[in-house]
Formats: sequence, C-alpha cells, structure tokens
Amino acid sequence: MFLLNKKIKSTSNIEEKEEINQDMNLVDLISPGGLKINSNHIQIGEKYARTIFVFTYPQILNTAWFSPIITLDKEMNISFFINPINTNKVLKELTKKSAQIQSQISFQQEKGKVRDPQLEAAIENVEDLRDKLQKNAEKLFKFGLYITFFSDSPEKLDEIENEIRAMLENQMVYAKPAVFQQEQGFISTLPLESDKLLVHNSLNTSPLSSTFPFISSDLTDNKGVLYGINRHNNSLILFDRFNLENANMVVFAKSGAGKSYSVKLEVLRSLMQDTEVIIVDPEKEYKYLAETVGGAFVDISLTSGNHLNPFDLPIPGPDDKPADILRSNIINLVGLLRMMFGGLTPEEDSIVDKALTETYAARDITVESDFSKVSPPLMQDLYAILKGMTGAESLVNRLEKYVNGSYAVFFNQPTNVELDKKLIVFSIRDMEDELRPLAMYVVLRYIWNIIRSKRKKRIMVVDEAWIMMQHEDAASFLFGIAKRCRKYYLGLTTITQDVSDFMKSKYGKPIITNSSLQLLLKQSPASIEIIKETFNLTEREKYMLLESSIGEGILFAGNKHVAIQVVASYTEDQVITSDPAQLLEIEKAKKELAEEESKKE
Repeated sequence: MFLLNKKIKSTSNIEEKEEINQDMNLVDLISPGGLKINSNHIQIGEKYARTIFVFTYPQILNTAWFSPIITLDKEMNISFFINPINTNKVLKELTKKSAQIQSQISFQQEKGKVRDPQLEAAIENVEDLRDKLQKNAEKLFKFGLYITFFSDSPEKLDEIENEIRAMLENQMVYAKPAVFQQEQGFISTLPLESDKLLVHNSLNTSPLSSTFPFISSDLTDNKGVLYGINRHNNSLILFDRFNLENANMVVFAKSGAGKSYSVKLEVLRSLMQDTEVIIVDPEKEYKYLAETVGGAFVDISLTSGNHLNPFDLPIPGPDDKPADILRSNIINLVGLLRMMFGGLTPEEDSIVDKALTETYAARDITVESDFSKVSPPLMQDLYAILKGMTGAESLVNRLEKYVNGSYAVFFNQPTNVELDKKLIVFSIRDMEDELRPLAMYVVLRYIWNIIRSKRKKRIMVVDEAWIMMQHEDAASFLFGIAKRCRKYYLGLTTITQDVSDFMKSKYGKPIITNSSLQLLLKQSPASIEIIKETFNLTEREKYMLLESSIGEGILFAGNKHVAIQVVASYTEDQVITSDPAQLLEIEKAKKELAEEESKKE
C-alpha cells in the first residue's frame, strides 16, 4: 500500500502543482490587501488592531475573573497558551528556593531584626505549592494571555485599551501593549496555535482554572419552584422567588413566545408549595387551569352577574391605621373617577375629593369606624352628593351613565363575590374595550384590599399589563402595589407583549427596577432595541432573544442571569397549554367523555 501511494505520488506532479496553486489562491483570497505595522498598532485595510499581554497576576484569583472581558461588547481576539512544566524539575527548584528563604529568615533572626512578613508569606506559599505538587494535587504551567482588539481609528484603540486595562486592574491583573511586537502579537491571537510573543507566567492548576471564562450562572437551590433548564450547562433553575430582595417579576415576550405558558407553569408549581395565586386574566387563558385545580373563575363583564363595589374598604391589619386606609381609598377612587371622566381639572379634582369624603360620611364611615361592620356606599351615593354641590354639574352629567345608564350594572352594585380558593382568576375578556382599563383597575383594587386584610404567601399575576400602563392613574396604582407588596408577603407578576406601550409610561421602568425577577422570551425585531436598552443587554444576548424558540429566553434573578428553557411534563402541558389545536383536542375529549357518561346513565 505504501509503495502504491508512493508510485501515485511520483506520477502525479502535475496534480500536486495544481493543488499547490489552489492553496496559494485560497491564501491570496483570505489575505488582507495591505498591512501597515506601527510601534503600538497594526493597520489592516481600514481597520486598526492592537495587542496587549498580561504580565502579572495577584496572589489570589477569583473564579471567572476574566468573564467581564469576554462579555465586553468589543471586537476582540483572545488567546490562551498553556504549557505544562516538568514537575520533578519544579520540585527541585522549589526545594532550593525554600532553603534560600529559610536561610534569609535565620540570618535576620541572628541579627536580631524584626520578622519580615513578606519572607514568612513566601516560605508558606512555597511549602504549600511544593506539598501539592508532591501529592500530585496540582500541576504547574507556563501561561500566556494575549488580547487583540480592533477599531476604526488609533484614538478609539486607546479608549478600548484603557477600558480593558481598567477592568483587569480592578482584579489586580496588569497588562501592557506589545510595543514594537504588534505583528507577533497579532499572529499570536490568530487561530494558528503559534505563540510569537512568548510572555508567560507560572501558574498552578487552581489559579489557572479560574481564568476559564465561560462560567454560566447557577440558579439551583434546595427548595422552591422549578422554572426551567439552564441552556448553558443543563442544570435545573430552581429557587424560591420569596427569598430574593422582593418577589416581583416582569415577563416580556412577543405574542406566541410562551409568556403565559411560562407563568401558568410557575402558578401550577407554586400551588404545590401552598402559595395562593390571584390572576387578572384579559383573555380567559387561565380558565381551564382554574377548573383543573379546583380554583375560582370570576367572569367580569356587564352581563356576568359578578359585581365589585369600588367603594369597598379593606379590614385594617395590625400595622394599618383606619385613617390612612380611608384616605388611601379616597385617593384611589379619585384616580378611578379621573379615568372614567377622561380627566379632571384642578377645580373638579378638589370637588371630587370633597364629595368622596362626604359620601363615606353619609354612611357614618369615618376614621374611627370599624370597617368590618360598615356598609360601604355605592356610586349612586356619590352621584347624589355631587348633585347637591355647586360647580359639579359637568361631573354629574359624566357620571350619569355609570349610575343610571348601561354601565350601572357593573359600577353601581354591591360586591357579591366571595372567594376562598387557593387559585382565583378574574377574567375581563368579555368587558367592552373602553371599559377594560377601568375593570382592571377595579379588580386590582379589590385584590389589593384582600391582600391588605390578611397577610399570606401570595402571587398576583397581571396579564397584558400594558392595558393599565396606558392610563397614568392605573399605572401609578400598579407601581404602588409593586413597591408595597413585599410588606404583605406578595409577589407581583406583570406580563406584557407590547413593550413600547409599557415603557412609554413613566412608571414602566420603575416597575421593572422594583422586580427582582425578569423573564425575557423571544422578542420581535421592532421591540428588541427597547429591550436591549432597558435591560442593558449585550449584542450576543440581543440576538439570542431574536433567535430563541418558544419557551426560550433569559431569566434575570437578582444579580444573576441565565439562558432558560421552560420545560413542562406531559400532564402539566395538558393543563397549561395555550395552543388552540391542543385546546380543541382537550375540548373534544371532554365532550366525548361527557357523552359516554350520559349514555351510561
């Protein structure tokens, strides 16, 4: 076989020359048009490049200390050159070094000098390293670290160099440019496995391993809810959101990316942890979940028969003062009326505030009343008070339809909803579009009154929160809940697909910053720049969100963030799915089962 190959080789010189010519053409094709070498940079076409090398390290290196450089949003080439050193040779040198240091210490002691901490630390480090090498617990290596970065001008190279060196110096790692060796540095950072700089430091296994930059965050705890799988290392993302600074969460994703699916999965698993959940559902997406787990589903519409009185008062908790509760309730009602009336002038605002106080007083409700025994007023009581006030004619006319008109069946009725379930869902899908923000506001106030009356471990979910963010008073109320809910052992989850509308409100960014959990799933190109700016994403994270599949994205939890894939079991999937095809199959199966049972009867 060898002879045959040799013969073929000897008779194919023409073919060899053609292959060589092809290789040369390939080199010419990928080579730059020109290369200009300067003392501290290289010019490649219209691009400039500079190489720096690390020349000293601190005694102790933290894990992933190099990650900030890797994640820096700059165009860079980075090379690691790791060369093992013969252990036996190192042991001999360490023994010799140990003897030299010990001799210095003894000499100083004979002279009566004060002990030298540097010598004592040196002998300790040498002996420790020698023991580890002797036991084969550590190895010693020559390590070279080179960084080549690119820019459009030498001035920008200076800026990038200062930024990188400052980040390294924060870790007590020092670097400098390869002056008059930029060509060698550039070659050393190309994928050629060629170390032309030969600037090495001796590092043993432990500090060398800390330079490994691809360290993914870990969000695994012994208790809590399973949120998904870490896409970088396949570990479980499992933790208790109530152990964070606050238990608030925001979820941003385009339609169909799996945001409601992810939240329903968390709700289902939280119920197993004895956590109560209250949901504001604008599209009846949570009805099947509520029915499956034996929860309460409350349909809020003009024809449903379920009523919530906006004038209801919560029962004061141990730390609450009745005067504060009554005043807060009046302020919130002013906000609701401002939305109902399409705005209020300063004079009208003052009239409404006074009228609300008189409305409660007409029912003998004052700061000294026992709110658990009072009968709250209705919208018609406010209407009667306004009719007797000077300058309130316009307000009376605008309030008419909510008292005697078509909207009275919702806004002018006593509360008839009593809830004692672990999961409660308020659906506003069948509410008219212009009344949806008002309905969400009333429902949230009712929920907030429940939460303030009795402190329990709860999660409140507000789906399609952008509807509320369109009105300043509603957005302000939602922000107030986000700020105060930790006091009542509550975690607020806000979900939205319309990022632009959410962020237009001055309360959008504060709600995000008051949320320790932030889940970003697949985003649309139209909104990705807003997301990138809001969450300070890198270019890599930006494209990850654009290219993610359904149920994939980035989860921020406090200072950590991981690439997440939401995974449900088959049984969970059947309960929480939002896929119309799957829902039709489920409805079909339920119908067939009902028919079979009716035949048996």
